[in-house]
Amino acid sequence: MGRFAALVLALAGGAGIVPLAAQVAAKPQPGQRVILVTGATSGLGREVALRLAAGGAHVIVHGRDAARGAEVVREIAQAGKGSARFYAADFASNADVRRFAADILRDYQRLDVLVNNAGIGTVPAERELTAEGHELRFQVNYLSSVLLTRLLLPKLLASAPARIVNVSSLSASPVDFDDVMIAKNFSPIRAYGQSKLAQVMFTFDLAAELEGKGITVNALHPATLMPTGMVTRAGYPPRSTIDEGARAVLQLVLEDKGTGKFFNGLADGKAHAQAYDAEARARLKRVTEELVGLR
Repeated sequence: MGRFAALVLALAGGAGIVPLAAQVAAKPQPGQRVILVTGATSGLGREVALRLAAGGAHVIVHGRDAARGAEVVREIAQAGKGSARFYAADFASNADVRRFAADILRDYQRLDVLVNNAGIGTVPAERELTAEGHELRFQVNYLSSVLLTRLLLPKLLASAPARIVNVSSLSASPVDFDDVMIAKNFSPIRAYGQSKLAQVMFTFDLAAELEGKGITVNALHPATLMPTGMVTRAGYPPRSTIDEGARAVLQLVLEDKGTGKFFNGLADGKAHAQAYDAEARARLKRVTEELVGLR
């Protein structure tokens, strides 16, 4: 059996998961929508990626685990509707985000939608710093999504009309600009809430910046306590389904719902008051640009 035939059998399920290095790099077809979903190898992101591919899109699948990424790509290929390609990147590192963005800019002529979904929750409970000295949740949930979005923005603008969807949360803790890395009075819930509120603040600012340029930018709380790994590890009982969350995300990907909004599920929502404070948003932008090296 030749190498190509073996790969075809593997993608059809006859030989299990294809090793990442052996995957055939799927490319979007002319007219096929290209959608990047970060954190797409498990939970909500995985479901969103599968549904978008089932609708015929080419999905750029991001995650840290190559085996999980290969499994998502295999499942999409086996369904025979859309297509997918996996890229590994660790969002605890600005350098890795920059490498990832460079790979996307190199490999793709267009990018129609960016879904910033990757994130970590309240586990582990301890305060952790990245190698660059940033509080871990602030880095993974917020700084990395801002950096990735900024680096990919020229491609999104060139592909307009395009969309940016930031998967945030109703959980919110105001940003303390005197202690952004929460060296004092740390709690994982506070760290998570701060990172998610910062993401909404970024959404509002970017939407205003891009108004009239063909890109909508929205944030949402997809659903409350879905049965994802993040929720399971924290020990919370599920209160909603991944289906509910996926439908909320897909609404913003597939439908024109305006721009600069925060959604609670499928409906318009109300974010924390700090998100509507223009001075706080401007201060956050300055801090963020310094932390990710965009100034």
